[in-house]
Amino acid sequence: MSNDLLVQCCAPTLAGLKTGSLFSCPCPDRKELTAQIRQLNRQLRERGLMILPLRYSQKRALVYLFRPLALQRDLKNSTARAILDGAGYGGLSSDQCLLRLIRRLRESGDFPHEIGLFLSYPPEDVKAFIDNKAQNYKFIGCWKVYGDEAAARKTFETYKKCTDSYCRLFRAGYPLGQLAVAV
Repeated sequence: MSNDLLVQCCAPTLAGLKTGSLFSCPCPDRKELTAQIRQLNRQLRERGLMILPLRYSQKRALVYLFRPLALQRDLKNSTARAILDGAGYGGLSSDQCLLRLIRRLRESGDFPHEIGLFLSYPPEDVKAFIDNKAQNYKFIGCWKVYGDEAAARKTFETYKKCTDSYCRLFRAGYPLGQLAVAV
């Protein structure tokens, strides 16, 4: 897994704008990826970040970079709790919710719809996505928007500007540790 890919896919999370980011990366060797992830965790932990492989499939891995304290906060939202309770996460801590999500990802070929709660999607949009079976949305950007379209468009633009800026800085030689903001 390259740091370049990590920056391209996770800049808003590195910058502290977003709780978590998900990306797929080549994984010809699980042991090698595990070693890379351990090293990244040592480097990013002091900045309040953690990286985990969520699922492996055919020489690829689905990887999650996130801020544990922000995830804990996000999952306390009342709408998020109701979604999680309805999906069998009732009464679980944020760490336990993450472990349950990993199990669901690994046991099924499908993405559990509640995954948006782990990626800073507005809980109202996650709920509407589930209720509407991914139909009847107002706009598609980083996620399908059902609620406040103007706010979502502004968020998408902020994420894009952040990603462009972080990619430029990384190419200019800024190391990943410097790009990761301590929040």
